[in-house]
Formats: sequence, C-alpha cells, structure tokens
Amino acid sequence: MNTDSKPLTIIEHFNDLVDPRIKDRCDHKLIDIIFIAVCAVISGADGCTDMEEFGIAKETWLRQFLELPNGIPSHDTFNRVLARLDPKEFQRCFLNWVQALAQISDGELVAIDGKVLRRSHNRRAEQAAINLVSAWARSNRLTLAQVKVAETSNEITAVPELLRLLCLKGCIVTVDALNCQKEIATEIRAQGADYVLALKGNHGHLHEDVVNFFRAVREERTLNYEISRHREVDGEHGRIETRQYWQVNLPGHLRGSNEWQDLQSLAMVEATREVNGKVSCEQRYYLSSLAVDGRRIAEAIRGHWGIENSCHWILDVVFREDDSRVRVGYAAENLALIRRAALSLLAQDKTVKRGIKTKRLKAALDEGYLLKILTT
Repeated sequence: MNTDSKPLTIIEHFNDLVDPRIKDRCDHKLIDIIFIAVCAVISGADGCTDMEEFGIAKETWLRQFLELPNGIPSHDTFNRVLARLDPKEFQRCFLNWVQALAQISDGELVAIDGKVLRRSHNRRAEQAAINLVSAWARSNRLTLAQVKVAETSNEITAVPELLRLLCLKGCIVTVDALNCQKEIATEIRAQGADYVLALKGNHGHLHEDVVNFFRAVREERTLNYEISRHREVDGEHGRIETRQYWQVNLPGHLRGSNEWQDLQSLAMVEATREVNGKVSCEQRYYLSSLAVDGRRIAEAIRGHWGIENSCHWILDVVFREDDSRVRVGYAAENLALIRRAALSLLAQDKTVKRGIKTKRLKAALDEGYLLKILTT
C-alpha cells in the first residue's frame, strides 16, 4: 500500500463501517471488500463473481490504496459480507459520502419513487421481491438515500422514514399518486421543503373537486383567481407531444383541502401526443405548497420523471438490476445501494461525453479514469 497516496473520500467515509464478522476469523479488511465492490460495479461488474475477477485483474492498482493482507477476497467472501452487512449502517456511511460529494442547493428538485428488485424473490422461502424507495436529486443526478419497504407494508410507510434521513431545506420534493398522502406532505414541510404531489382518484372527493375546478378554469368560468399557464412542445421520430400547464391558487371550497399542510396551489397538465397520425390526450392533477408560477411547476412535474429515465431505467438496462438473483440476507439491498452509488459517481463526471454504459467500459480499461470517478 502506498502510504503517500491521498486518502480517497470513499475510504474516509466507510472506514468506520461496523464489521458484522467475527474479528478473529477475518482474512480480509472490510474496507478492502467495500472499495473493491464499488470499483468493480463502476467498471461493469454485475455480481460477486465479477467483483473477484475485477480484484484479481486490478490487484496491483488496488494496492495503491488498500492493504490487501491476504490478497483479493473470493466471490464467496463478497457474498457473505454483503449478506450480513447491516443496511442501516451501510446507509449511514453512504449518506455521509453523498453529502461530501455534492451540496444540495435551494430549489433542488428531489424525486421520491419506488422500484422493485424483480428477481430478488425466493418462492421456496416465501420471500417476496424487495421494494426500495429512493430519493433522487435531479440537478446533481445523485441518489441521496434508499429505504426498503417492509414486506407487510407499502411505500406509504417507507417514504416518511426516507424523508427523515435527508436534509431537504429549500428543496422541492415530488412524489407519485401512491404517495400523495397528508402525512407525507406534513413531513416534507417539517423539513423546510416544498411539495408537488400527483393527485388521482384514490382521494375521491378532493380529486373530483379538483377536476371540476380545472374544468371551470379552462372554460373561463372562474373569477379572482391567480392563474399561470405554461406550454411546451417537443418530439422526435414521428412523435409530437404538447404539454399545457395550468397552476391556480387554492380555492376555498375544495372538500378536505384544509387537511393538507400548507397547501397553496393546484396544478394541471394536459399532455397531447401525436404518433403516426394517432392523437391521445391525458390530464394529470397536482397539489402543491408552491406559490403560483407556471414555469416552475412545469419544471417540477416534468422533472419528477428523471428518477425513472435517468436512474431506474439505467439501473435496469445498463446495470441489469432486474436480472440480479442476489437474494440471501441483506445482499440484494446492499448491492442495490452500491449500484446507485456507482451510477451517481459516473453521472457526476462531465469530462467524458458518453453514456453510462460507455463510461463503465472506460473505467474498466482506464485506471486513471476510474480514479477520477472515485474522486469526483
């Protein structure tokens, strides 16, 4: 190990991670295992066997930063450690690392959404697939934290737990219709953040009143309301999509609206899609603590889908997360956090104008680039 090397941020923040193993029977240091696992996943590894092969191929380079007293850990060692490592402890170190990587600024859009690890189920053990709820910062393209949804519960109980892990003051938090809940709105406001909540029919009377109110707004049957409009048009490959946004200050007659913490405005977007001459139209509705500003609400609504397009989709297609059969102990949850860390680090790099798949290949081939990713 080169003691003159400057400590890497990852080593600094994961060095105090609690080791779940019996000390007298450990051949490999925990930080060595974590560091190799993260580097391997950045460089294209999908599982523990790939981590071992990466370590063997890069052992000389790894010894610049790690002691490796007994060489490279085996794939079984990676598997056992990831399965036993307390995910809350791992999350604690991850949060500290994330805060060192990027400063979340006022107005940052933070999208909350769930994702199922589809092949993490075990029918023989009657173990359901793991569902994780994540927070994703749009501007920084950074996963801030994740929480596992309890098998006997749903995302609604996991989201407040996730929010309490974060520092969201000055941010705008967006959630889908499932998590459009009064308790979640209250928790977001308690953090000093604003919210934009997708509203659907699961809030029957309120949804009905909002739909009727916007019908009146569009037909110009309302008076003395602050109304802001915004319009966007884009398209490619024969598709044209037009989105029209309306945002209005909260009317006083909506049933149950006073039960939502600091609710200030309502929003509606009408999306019209034309594909090969066929036209479809969809209306979506939102509750928000934001003041009326059509352009700002449009950015928040559109930006929410970044967690799907720039995070979940890449995890599935590039990192092959849905194909992973890792499922013993905490391994699936911990490996999911490593993937999100790897994706966040790769997304931070602006020097290589390529997609995440190509960046992973470059990291595998170019040790200088891999080091740059780790020190971004």
